[in-house]
Amino acid sequence: MKKLVATMHVPGRLTVLAALMAGLSAPAMAVSPDLVISQLYGAGGNAGTTFFTHDYIEIFNRGNAAVTAEGWSVQYGSATSTGAWSGKSTLPTFTVEPGQYVLIQQQSGGTGQPSLPTPLIAPASGFNMSASNGKVALVRDTATLSGATPTGDNIADLVGFGTANGAEGTRAPAMSASLALFRAKGGCGDTDDNSMDFATGAPAPRTSASARNACGPTVPQAKPIVPVCPAGMAIEQGKPAAVLLSASDEDSIVNGAVIASGGIPGISLGSLTAATANGASASVNLQASAALVSGSYPVVIRFTNNAGQEATCPVNVSVSGTATIPQIQGAGAASPFANVSVSTEGVVTHKVSNGYFIQDANGDGDPATSDGLFVFTGSAPLVAVGDLVRVKGTIIEYKPTGAARTYTEMKDVTGTSVLGTGNSVTPANIVFEPGIDLARYEAMLVNITNALTVNQTSYLGDRGELTLSVGRRETPTNRYRPGTPEALALAAANAGNELVLDDSWFVTPPPATPPCADVVACSGIPYLGQDGTVRAGDTVGNLLGVVDFGAIGGGGAAFKIQPTAAPSFTRSNPRLAAPELPVGNMKVASANVLNFFTTFLDGADAWGRTGQGCKVGSTTRASNCRGADNMAEFVRQRDKIVSELKAIDADVVGLMEIQNNDDIAVDYLVKQLNAAIGFETYAYVPKPATTGTDAIRVAMIYKPAKVALAGGALSDGDAVNNRPPMAQTFKAANGAKFSVIVNHLKSKAGCGSGANGDLGDGQGCNNGSRVLQATRLANYFIPHVIASAGDPDVLVIGDMNAHGFEDPIHLLNQAGLVNELERFVRPAGIPYSYVFDGASGYLDHALASASLDAQVVGATEWHTNADEPTVIDYNTDAKSAAAQALFKNDAFRSSDHDPVVVALNLAPTYADVTSAFREQRSGLSVDRLANKFTATITLTNTSGAAITGPVHLLLTGLTDGVILENKSGVVGNEPYVSVNNATIQAGEKITLKVVFSNPARRGIGFVSKILSGSL
Repeated sequence: MKKLVATMHVPGRLTVLAALMAGLSAPAMAVSPDLVISQLYGAGGNAGTTFFTHDYIEIFNRGNAAVTAEGWSVQYGSATSTGAWSGKSTLPTFTVEPGQYVLIQQQSGGTGQPSLPTPLIAPASGFNMSASNGKVALVRDTATLSGATPTGDNIADLVGFGTANGAEGTRAPAMSASLALFRAKGGCGDTDDNSMDFATGAPAPRTSASARNACGPTVPQAKPIVPVCPAGMAIEQGKPAAVLLSASDEDSIVNGAVIASGGIPGISLGSLTAATANGASASVNLQASAALVSGSYPVVIRFTNNAGQEATCPVNVSVSGTATIPQIQGAGAASPFANVSVSTEGVVTHKVSNGYFIQDANGDGDPATSDGLFVFTGSAPLVAVGDLVRVKGTIIEYKPTGAARTYTEMKDVTGTSVLGTGNSVTPANIVFEPGIDLARYEAMLVNITNALTVNQTSYLGDRGELTLSVGRRETPTNRYRPGTPEALALAAANAGNELVLDDSWFVTPPPATPPCADVVACSGIPYLGQDGTVRAGDTVGNLLGVVDFGAIGGGGAAFKIQPTAAPSFTRSNPRLAAPELPVGNMKVASANVLNFFTTFLDGADAWGRTGQGCKVGSTTRASNCRGADNMAEFVRQRDKIVSELKAIDADVVGLMEIQNNDDIAVDYLVKQLNAAIGFETYAYVPKPATTGTDAIRVAMIYKPAKVALAGGALSDGDAVNNRPPMAQTFKAANGAKFSVIVNHLKSKAGCGSGANGDLGDGQGCNNGSRVLQATRLANYFIPHVIASAGDPDVLVIGDMNAHGFEDPIHLLNQAGLVNELERFVRPAGIPYSYVFDGASGYLDHALASASLDAQVVGATEWHTNADEPTVIDYNTDAKSAAAQALFKNDAFRSSDHDPVVVALNLAPTYADVTSAFREQRSGLSVDRLANKFTATITLTNTSGAAITGPVHLLLTGLTDGVILENKSGVVGNEPYVSVNNATIQAGEKITLKVVFSNPARRGIGFVSKILSGSL
């Protein structure tokens, strides 16, 4: 399975979006009669801007009537996006009068700039826009937009800017840190061409309290005040300085200037030189005195004119000097010294590959201010742990890609002095618990006193990371219905319950330099045990290290601990040699075989042929293949999958993600499995009529000694099924029939549009398609299978790509299917078969019809895969030879999904009534010409009660080489003759003949068994 994409929007959680690359012009849309986007700004809070803390979108009513917007949204797409747009804010209901503006706040790139003016709308879930290129739309509903230039009646307005690949007409100019986009005529202009309707200018957001701007041909449009201000003013502590500001207005006289951001001692304006005429410039000095202490001071100047207009001009005054680490950190979300050059002192507590951590050994005693600071050097630092250093550099608020917050650090170091060596810092003892505010310990040396649980191992091999939490985190929709208060609360709790254990490298861990103790040590992969693994569910103690914050595997960012001592691991979640569940008379399993292809991406195949390809739709080429790149990878993959299937030892196994090449791949797998077992144990179910046009399909294998095929396989090739489900009815040795339906629903990866977008409810992409597939399964295919089998016992298994309480599973439960994992696994813990984003849940299911549910005696997940690090799997991509050597020929990490196993105790369809009858046999008569032997057998009901038919005589232990010619059928390998379909009364006799052929002319012997019921 490919990576899942699912989000659950929790108030306060931000999604950071990138917008890059080139754009194209887009088809025209209808001119909006009323609400339009009138202003955009995307650099709010970014480093290098002195304007506002947040991005913003301004809406304007250019019509002549009030508009009430209910259920609307604003959405953002990157400059290059062609799929689902990545940012969406659902808006509260609001009304806009004619000529009125509404300001919508979006996310912040940092802090330190002025806040946006009020009143404004601050959506619960916002997004970050690119500061230069992208697309923004005002939408009349909340369905996620998709495509370069989405169209439809739901789109009120769309603006593409910079290098965006979509727009109304031609795209508008690019924005920048100092430039916003303005719609012409104060918002009134709309030619349906972004390039004509928009121009850039200094950001000047308008609110619902701003002066109205009535649109119409007779209304003159006042020209704005245009301020000219530097973004910043950098001075040295103890020295006064000044910078000249100016402003002009094409049709008015600028005649006033004040500091609008509040008084700051030591910062003032000089005397204004007013403009002498319309269009002339006014000027004034912004002055900073020598008394200013080092720090950063955001200042906003407001210019006014003789027409009652105003415009603001932000300038960030930064004063370099000396400060302690706690002073640099400050008590707020951002450093008061952001973008200021300062000197500070501290003891080196830890070194990483691109910098080092220093800490004030004494601290300031204020729990709101951290005593630590990260110094970014960009290369291996030259200082040593224990050095007392004085270092000078620029303080910044670093915001990793995908982060919702910043991290105070020093960069652009201009001087480092070692003042002493051999110093130490006492670590702060902390208890890590959900919701802990780690910002107060930023860059500090800490000792976490409680044990934490490993929640994810996926990025151990390529980033040296393990995701830790208090206990095991569960995917919210694995336990609760999407969007419910309980699901939202669990998502919020999960978000506050994460700490990433890193390895002080920010690249793939390099292999160790030989000689080294063993394969594990030589690999260089941290935190592996002597058995070559570390599993989700294991616990970790002795967590001593510095608190870091940065990008993590899979995207986003999190607090990390960079250990200064080796953590202690406990194997709290041991491997099991085989699935453990109650014994029944039938075992059924579901196994995702992770793109098992007998044709490889290099064009070779499992038989050594070259120039081969895989078929997808109407094309056959090597690039269509998935799974192994070459024979070497394939052998590793094959051996692991065979080991897993052999250990599961199920009587029927449903397979997902096997190559869709008729029965070639499944036949090969069965042969390899039988070879590993040592005899012909398994056969494959011949493919149904339709297997779809995808590169992968579902399949089934079974043990002919345990079950027989009852009819051929069925599938549903309806267009809704991108991978058709496959059904097969089986007959057990005790006569019981049951049907297995194997499924692989639409993936969560690769968002579509509308109902197939990521709607933010935790169900991820393409939920709409999965719901349609589940509906088709419930309403058509399951009834069709039951009708074909003539039996209601159905087990639905497979990778449904939906967690336990998501819509597709809820729909199937409502249709009467019983969730066997909730029934048997949930009482003892979290049911899970997959780990994504550090949370556990099950995408692989076992759902039984009501009649079969009564015959299910157990169900389990065998955790061979989801808990294991990917570095030990078959794949050799991006792995050093030392890391590849971690591979073992066993069942573990044979796939990314755990297999599901179900134990059935199928009720027999017949009863052994041998003791109810007395048997009398005649001697054999011989037809020597035909070599046939005939005997008459008389059965008398001696039970004293009627025996309900049909009744059958089963000949067990029949002499080898002797054939019962008039057999009615077989039970297992034993032939039988049906005697009577009617009820046999007490004392009643029935007579039948048995006819044998005996080519070897051996003595004919057998033991009779009398059965009543359906065989």
